[in-house]
Amino acid sequence: MERVTAITTAVRAPLSPGRRYAAAITFIALGLVDIMLLGFFSHRGDAIFALSLPGAGTQLPSLHAPAALTCYVAGGISIALGLLRAFVEVSRRTKRLTIAIVLLCFLIAVLCWSGSATTTPLNVVSLLQGSIEASIPLILGALSGLLCERSGVINIAIEGQFLAGAFASAIVASAFGGLWLGLVAGSLAGGFIGLLLAVFAITFLVDQIILGVVLDVLALGLTNYLFDRLMAQNPNYNTGISFSSIKIPVLGDIPIIGPVFFNGPIFLYITYGMIIVIQVALFHSRWGLRVRAVGEHPAAADTVGIKVLWIRYRNVLLGGLVAGIGGAYLTIGSVGSFNPDISSGLGFIALAAMIFGRWTPMGSVAAALLFGFSEQLAYVMSTLNVPLPPTILNMAPYVATIIAVAGLVGKVRAPAADGKPYVKA
Repeated sequence: MERVTAITTAVRAPLSPGRRYAAAITFIALGLVDIMLLGFFSHRGDAIFALSLPGAGTQLPSLHAPAALTCYVAGGISIALGLLRAFVEVSRRTKRLTIAIVLLCFLIAVLCWSGSATTTPLNVVSLLQGSIEASIPLILGALSGLLCERSGVINIAIEGQFLAGAFASAIVASAFGGLWLGLVAGSLAGGFIGLLLAVFAITFLVDQIILGVVLDVLALGLTNYLFDRLMAQNPNYNTGISFSSIKIPVLGDIPIIGPVFFNGPIFLYITYGMIIVIQVALFHSRWGLRVRAVGEHPAAADTVGIKVLWIRYRNVLLGGLVAGIGGAYLTIGSVGSFNPDISSGLGFIALAAMIFGRWTPMGSVAAALLFGFSEQLAYVMSTLNVPLPPTILNMAPYVATIIAVAGLVGKVRAPAADGKPYVKA
């Protein structure tokens, strides 16, 4: 067992000067955006933030913040942290803390700039609630990729698993009138795409990146074809039914926190369970130790009796089942009905969240929440008098993904055997 533990120990390469200054430059750039763009172009006045949902039992007073001044302060903090990162070598924990502070400052500046454009209060609770719900498929997709890549198989097919899960859940739930049956069908559909990925990547040693892209295209074409042939011609197969929100007693009544975390669809609570189970299983169980050993050094894991190919098969199938649930959320968890290309690239954003989260469950969740927040913020800004066209606002989640992965994530190391086929000697 000690040998297996040694195998799974990550070796982090030293940062190059370019990598070291990447985060500093990004911090300073975001700080300048806070000051030069958001601050200077804010309407002179206060941004008003409502802290309670309309009709809620407990109504908290609204928060008023001077828009321009808040943007200047947020930008100054970001620039100061950028200079700190440029000239002072800090610990890993401090690096993560500075990233969180800079992102928070940027988000506050964006909110103040948006809120200053209207006299209508910006409802923070509604924004956070929408952000959590928008993050559900991203979290499940990131956890799916994590399960696969920790065992050494790259999962580019998350997008295809989303599409398959969304289509299967919608048509089964509509045809049989059972939402839970639709949820199971969506998970199994994602698992089927995972099975194809496992067979061709593990058994036939097909290039995993190319295979993932092919599976995405296959799922897109197949779901579009079946939509035209079945759903478009028979509305009974796409009725638009979905799960209702479930409010947790007592917890759901807590101001701000309750409506955000304890009043949502069943998928929200399934996601909570998935996060806990995968975090504990991957880092606090024998199964997780073996998975990480296979992802780091499969040959050495094989010598101590670990069944490398079986573990990879199992993890890829589990990842497909989890991603299928994320796909089911897109239909029976939110809008109810299926539309062609309903995932719209969410699978790739989930993959970026996994990388930004450094192949850890909690890091992936934090990154998915960031991207979900950017998506919801773009939607909220489109309802305000923000002087930006809707097409630009719709780019926000993808721009946030590029900035986070390219500028903030810095040097990361995937599992050593990630993407490398294993042939038993």
